[in-house]
Amino acid sequence: MILQSIRVLDLTRLLPGPYCTLMLADFGAEVIKVEDPVAGDYLRDFEPKLDADSAVFHSLNRNKKSICLDLKTEKGRSHFLKLVETADVAIESFRPGVMERLGLDYETLKQINPRLIYCTITGYGQTGPYKDKPGHDINYLSYAGLLHVMGEKDRKPVIPATQIADIGGGAYPAIVGILLALLEREKTGKGQLVDVSMLDGVVSWMHMLLPSVFAEREVTRGEELLNGGFACYQVYETKDNRFLSMGGIEQKFWKIFCEGIERQDFIDCLDAPMEKQEQMKQEIQTIIAGKTLEEWLDIFSEKEACVTPVKTMEETLDDPQLQAREMIQTISHPELGKMKQIGNPIKLSESPNKTFLPAPKRGEHTELILREIGALN
Repeated sequence: MILQSIRVLDLTRLLPGPYCTLMLADFGAEVIKVEDPVAGDYLRDFEPKLDADSAVFHSLNRNKKSICLDLKTEKGRSHFLKLVETADVAIESFRPGVMERLGLDYETLKQINPRLIYCTITGYGQTGPYKDKPGHDINYLSYAGLLHVMGEKDRKPVIPATQIADIGGGAYPAIVGILLALLEREKTGKGQLVDVSMLDGVVSWMHMLLPSVFAEREVTRGEELLNGGFACYQVYETKDNRFLSMGGIEQKFWKIFCEGIERQDFIDCLDAPMEKQEQMKQEIQTIIAGKTLEEWLDIFSEKEACVTPVKTMEETLDDPQLQAREMIQTISHPELGKMKQIGNPIKLSESPNKTFLPAPKRGEHTELILREIGALN
């Protein structure tokens, strides 16, 4: 596998770091979770649980190994430093200063292994006035201004159901940064620090919003083309209390939609002023509420109108497109039997990803790895 010669020391917990290392592990990197002997990764304790560990822990930590080290002790730090000698990548998500106080920061570790790539994933990065602040996904979205424009007009901002900052702003930039640093190391022979800020990452997602602000135009919640202001990019409720999404921002798709709901008079109103958009949204909602979701899907089944059902997560499991793309997989666990997992979204024609190990028990590989690096007496 493409990353099979890469050893990654993963000191992260919860979501952003484990998601990052999952992507690397799926392509063959040897990811060693370095966990506290008492608590380990907090994600193990979430509900629902499949065994001693949570379902989400199993999902995020396949293909990894686990070693328990108490980094607050001299012995634990000594063992970790021995591991660093053999590693290609170390990744941590503590607040700035924590690893330095332990004597395990990048400046220290690069003296031991100059080829080491050291990635930090934090809320605000290693520099700036916010660097020591605590935070979670909702805080990073708030500082970025993204949360302010999410939701309906004249209503409070809507919290997204998935963690945009953690994954899009943290995990994916970390993956890219690590791979770029590995590529650069091939040229120079030297590692480097990869400093990932989840706030930075969220701001980098805002190319369809911030340029309008640069041009001195206000961006308003629920009034923009892509945040619910327009009738053509909207969610409508059906007769059976289900929902239909419409994404016809191009004239050709909008025309087909208007013909499907028998309102040809709306065809030339795609880019109408906000007052007309509000009127169309109300009238279209009344029309859509006259039929069930299935009836509307039948009407648009052979038409290219960007009309789709708002599926429940249970329905998503059986979606034929996701099945074809192997995004919902069933794997075999040695103790739990058949288990569904989320697949890897990165498809390489010559170097496919693979699930080869279930999520590790806490400290499952401690003795094996310490023996390998000669750290056991």
